[in-house]
Amino acid sequence: QVQLVESGGGLVQPGGSLSLSCTASGIIFNVMGWYRQFPGKQRELVASITRENVPNVVDSVKGRFTISRDSAKNMVLLQMNNLKPEDTAVYYCNGAIVSLGRRDYWGRGTQVTVSS
Repeated sequence: QVQLVESGGGLVQPGGSLSLSCTASGIIFNVMGWYRQFPGKQRELVASITRENVPNVVDSVKGRFTISRDSAKNMVLLQMNNLKPEDTAVYYCNGAIVSLGRRDYWGRGTQVTVSS
């Protein structure tokens, strides 16, 4: 059974840091990453990383968020620094199998709230 289990998240003050982790089981994904969803909006990519450890970070968080992957533990980590209120969202772990198309798997999501 394929599963993605997230941990981390919570409440932090502006300028603070949080770390999200996601452990995959049942499969080795070609790409793992994090998406976030604002209320009333579609889920959007935050950062992703390939099995070859090539990262992709969107411009809005570049320089503040870092994605890394621990292949031995089948985990993906998102280190979030200098958090802003506009980073408040539900963050979802994603794993993708890319082979003649793309199949996505999702974690259940974890709330990140940046507020004073």
